[in-house]
Amino acid sequence: MAGETLTPVVRLVSVSRRFGDVRAVDDVSLDILDGEFFSLLGPSGSGKTTCLRLIAGFDRPTSGRIELHGVPAERLPPYERDVNTVFQDYALFPHMTVGQNVAYGLVIRKVPRAERERRVAEMLDLVRLPGVAARRPAQLSGGQRQRVALARALVNRPRVLLLDEPLGALDLKLRQQMQIELKAIQERLGITFVHVTHDQEEALAMSDRLAVFREGRVEQVGPPAEVYERPATPFVADFVGISNLVEGAAAAALTGSPAPFTVRPEKIRILDPGSPAPEGSCSARGRIREVVYLGSHTRYTVALDPGALLTVVEPNRDATAQDAQAARGRDVVLAWPRARNRPVGPAR
Repeated sequence: MAGETLTPVVRLVSVSRRFGDVRAVDDVSLDILDGEFFSLLGPSGSGKTTCLRLIAGFDRPTSGRIELHGVPAERLPPYERDVNTVFQDYALFPHMTVGQNVAYGLVIRKVPRAERERRVAEMLDLVRLPGVAARRPAQLSGGQRQRVALARALVNRPRVLLLDEPLGALDLKLRQQMQIELKAIQERLGITFVHVTHDQEEALAMSDRLAVFREGRVEQVGPPAEVYERPATPFVADFVGISNLVEGAAAAALTGSPAPFTVRPEKIRILDPGSPAPEGSCSARGRIREVVYLGSHTRYTVALDPGALLTVVEPNRDATAQDAQAARGRDVVLAWPRARNRPVGPAR
């Protein structure tokens, strides 16, 4: 978690980066706190990786200010910034051993050999790869290569570590395992991690706070639970997980007001037509139009009589795939606590 001093270790003030007529980053202001795991989340082309490159010094802003540890940095070259970067493709030197890869930055800094060997061993222990220093990268699995890249980035003890979709090349199970390990390493070291991802679940699982990007701008910044439970815009509601947007006549039929709101699929219950809705609920009759069986849970698409089309997710505690598929075409009542409705601002 972020330190109690709440010191911004990275600050972006009205930062923009234009490429001709394209605004890759458009007037972005962010404070990233000392010791926090901060994620830049958004779809491809939303500006998150460009932001990371600006922080790293691989690119310069067209306008605005970047501060690292309170010092203006937008004109500093990468080697003068106390940051390191881990890339999605690992960027390991194939002709070097693992130990030589990890030690590379120390060699450049002319750290004595005994100290290099000690710190390399320390980093390989930290990423749970003891005893592999003599191997080549080609002899390692994808997950092991990612750990080596992480060790190489950390061995110089940067105050900020930048991670550019570092788990994107891994399979699902390994990616989930590495999410836990990355967060544990960050908490153990207490340094700031700035993490770029398009994976909503990854950002929710790992981050102390996150910024949701869209078309070069930041739509919302906050802790994962706040962004998920209280999306500021329809885009955030739709992008961060699955959400149902209800507006206009359908919203008026359910709440008495046409003001748009969102409700998450897992908050909704499917009831038999004759079942009363719990007190304090929104409820409406409808018909199940589509069913997608996903193993641990089933996703239903329900057309409501008031006109909305809602997605509902239910765990498969006892239901089989056959049970789920048999529900297609069934008349139902949907109900959810009125308190779970989240008002949203207008779409940009």
